Amino acid sequence: MKFLGNIIWLLCGGIITSIEYLISSLLLMITIIGIPFGLQTLKLSMLALWPFGSQVTDNGNSGGCLSLIMNVIWIFIGGIWICLTHLGFGILLCITIIGIPFGRQHFKLAALALAPFGKNIH
Repeated sequence: MKFLGNIIWLLCGGIITSIEYLISSLLLMITIIGIPFGLQTLKLSMLALWPFGSQVTDNGNSGGCLSLIMNVIWIFIGGIWICLTHLGFGILLCITIIGIPFGRQHFKLAALALAPFGKNIH
C-alpha cells in the first residue's frame, strides 16, 4: 500500500517539490557555508520523493542553539518558498476527498520545510 501511495504521490506534486529541494540543495552546496544546508535539503528531497513509510523524528537533544540559528537562516534562504509550494499543493489536493491524504502529507512537509534542522529522517 505504501508503494501505491508513493506512486500516486509523485503525480500529486511529489516530483515537483523533490526537484525544488534538489535544485536548492545543489545551489547551496556551491559555497562551503551552504554545505550543511545542502545536505539537509538532500534528505528532504528524498523524503519529498517517497514520503509514505518514512518517519521524521526530533533529535534527542532537540538541536540546541545551532539548529535554531540554522533554521532561521534556512527560512530566509529558501524554506519559505518551498513551504509555500507545499501549502499550495496541499490546498489544491484537499479540494477532493481522494486527495485529502496527499494534501495532509503536503501540510506536514510544509512544517518541515520551515524548520528542517534538528530532525532525523528514517
